[in-house]
Amino acid sequence: MAGIYLHIPFCKQACHYCDFHFSTNQALKTELSLAIAKELSVQANYLKSQPIETIYWGGGTPTLLTANEFEIILNGLHAHFDLSNVKEVTIEANPDDLSKTKLELLNQLGFNRLSIGIQSFDDATLAYFNRAHNSEEAVSCIDNSRKAGFENISIDLMYSVPNQSIDKWKQAIEQAISLDPQHISAYCLTIEDKTVFGKQHKKGIIKAVDEESSAANFEILMETLSKSGYQQYEISNFCRPGWESKHNSNYWRQVHYLGVGPSAHSFNGTSRQANCSNNHLYIKSLNAGTPSCEVEVLTRENKINEYLFTSLRTSWGCNRDFLIGAYQFDLATSPIMQSFIANGFVTEKDHTYFLTRKGLLMADHISGELFISE
Repeated sequence: MAGIYLHIPFCKQACHYCDFHFSTNQALKTELSLAIAKELSVQANYLKSQPIETIYWGGGTPTLLTANEFEIILNGLHAHFDLSNVKEVTIEANPDDLSKTKLELLNQLGFNRLSIGIQSFDDATLAYFNRAHNSEEAVSCIDNSRKAGFENISIDLMYSVPNQSIDKWKQAIEQAISLDPQHISAYCLTIEDKTVFGKQHKKGIIKAVDEESSAANFEILMETLSKSGYQQYEISNFCRPGWESKHNSNYWRQVHYLGVGPSAHSFNGTSRQANCSNNHLYIKSLNAGTPSCEVEVLTRENKINEYLFTSLRTSWGCNRDFLIGAYQFDLATSPIMQSFIANGFVTEKDHTYFLTRKGLLMADHISGELFISE
């Protein structure tokens, strides 16, 4: 089984924290939809006829597409891939986009999972982020989605916001729980250089939240969601039992996927490729018949390090036997791993390594220390 990711790089307005590839100029939406359909044709053999299990429409804001633009891309999908085994079709959406008409359209087109970018339930914070929705829409979009027939709903939250109090963060988590979504993703605000926040940070207008405060926010998140029955199956992802994101879980399980659209990434087990992050160049290259992308052939070192990084972030852990069988690499011989175990950051059960609650607070550091260099 494999997956397909579609990157739709258009937004109504630019969020002050976002460094993903997007454009607020929507003039090229139809032309880019046609180019995506062409890339689906060009890349039809990338997954070597593997049946598709998941499809994820991200961005940007893919719900900005019109019915006709959706159909252009969907026709490309159905023409070139076996979709008979698809179980999960996710689309990212903003609360202000989810009108009754839009929800009806998404239902008709076969979407069965919504990933809604709420980020905050506080109007002042939403304005600070430059989000297009308000707190009322953040709440009402969940009810509207359920009334439209969507049973699999995920919401995004953001923490470690400058000047946000602990109490405000606790209120946000409780508000999310009260809406009872099947899935909650919560991300620590990272100030990226090329964003509005990045420029403000350089000028001293805003100050990033310190690591100690971020860790406190994260611990509150884990504790509160756990008490409310949400399972933490990946560092930033929590769900009601059985409602994990199949598509994102497959990324962490090294399942192959094709990424289509400008800036999209693909993985087929032996290499990775990344499409150009320029809408005009992307369209031009597809019109010429060849997608503009960079290909990286993965070495043994790349594969081991990537598995360490992704698996340790998850509730299913890093399997020692897999590493031995696939790469003749045994973590049990690593003094660094033994040190992490001795100090309570990692635990081992049934030949599988798991981060402890304390280890989750420094996951990137732990995996980085375990990386090999050949």
